[in-house]
Amino acid sequence: MTRSVSIRNVKILSGDEIIYARHNYPFDKLGISFLDDLSKEIRKSKDSSIYPDLLTFSFWCRNSNINNLKKKYSNLKNRFGRGLVLHIAPSNVPLNFGYTFIFGLLSGNANIIKVPSKDFPQIKVLIGLINCLFKKEEYKELKKTNVFLKYTQNNSITEYLSSVCDVRIIWGGDSTIEKIRNFPIPVRSIDFSFADRVSVCLIDSDQLKIQNEFSLDRLIKSFYNDTFIMDQNACSSPKLILWKGKSKNVRIKNRFWEKLSDLAKNKIEMDFSFANQKHLKFCETTIQIKKNIIKFQSYDNFVFRLSLDSLPKDIHKYFGNSGFFFEHDIKSLDDINHILNHKYQTMTYFGVEKEIIINFIEKLTVNAFDRVVPLGSALEIELTWDGYDMIRSLTRQVTIY
Repeated sequence: MTRSVSIRNVKILSGDEIIYARHNYPFDKLGISFLDDLSKEIRKSKDSSIYPDLLTFSFWCRNSNINNLKKKYSNLKNRFGRGLVLHIAPSNVPLNFGYTFIFGLLSGNANIIKVPSKDFPQIKVLIGLINCLFKKEEYKELKKTNVFLKYTQNNSITEYLSSVCDVRIIWGGDSTIEKIRNFPIPVRSIDFSFADRVSVCLIDSDQLKIQNEFSLDRLIKSFYNDTFIMDQNACSSPKLILWKGKSKNVRIKNRFWEKLSDLAKNKIEMDFSFANQKHLKFCETTIQIKKNIIKFQSYDNFVFRLSLDSLPKDIHKYFGNSGFFFEHDIKSLDDINHILNHKYQTMTYFGVEKEIIINFIEKLTVNAFDRVVPLGSALEIELTWDGYDMIRSLTRQVTIY
């Protein structure tokens, strides 16, 4: 008999009050078909042109993309979903709840997804489209095995949901994760935590200098997408730019920041509360690491640029968002060894040979950098995230002789 869990005293956005565990094989046809239909519905929606992250999500869900991801898994024989996955989505990234849902769905599980309590418009759009699909006959099973809910901090609800899950996935700050981990899960259940992390961008200024205007503009747009689309709130959005090159290349660096600011002005409306936060962050930072700062420049409040002649060991503690960037010149990647720790997640790069980065990471004695991707790919969600292969992690292997 299929195990079921009753969900009470909480606002259900999509799904039913009773959810049934699911132990399907990974990449089952029903899940892939649902995601492809969801992709089509998003692209037909007028909202996809308003919210770039929603459009990106729709392309990620396409049948062709999912099947390309599936091809990377050569042997999933006798692997099955673990049952019921509880997802605690982060509060500051609107559509992360959609991606973590996909992790659970493609690995053959039933899913309880706690969406952010903040009223992001993208959440309303995506949930509305999911509800439309759940009404279709062919997706009744998915409606019974997936529920999206919303609640503010409520220990009793989180404790109850933790007590009935087979897997718990927690996205959030370190303190949030520590708090939720206090709620026990069944002894055979497993926990995955995606905590606060930071990222950097490595650019060879010599290579940047030789780009024509078209290529430079395209590169700036890619950097903008890596940073401003999520207001640098995503762990994978770079906050520290490392400049590598034989010379200082001051002129091309200035052009880089000027063009980035111009693009931001054209794409986003100034939020003066964010501008004030950036200014306050700058004031606090200059007090704490004044001796390291050699230059500061604000580009009409859209971009704050802090140039450092040396990197404090704890530089990650001073990182901000909404266009708040540190930059530092390096001769080689060995120059950043002293700042690295498990907090560092993604390195994006441009103009640097990948082998140089690989050789650097192979020599590291700390667990820094789980992703190395070209500039422009920082926000591309993959089925391996923070070093976890989510398909294999969320399934169990049945040994048959």
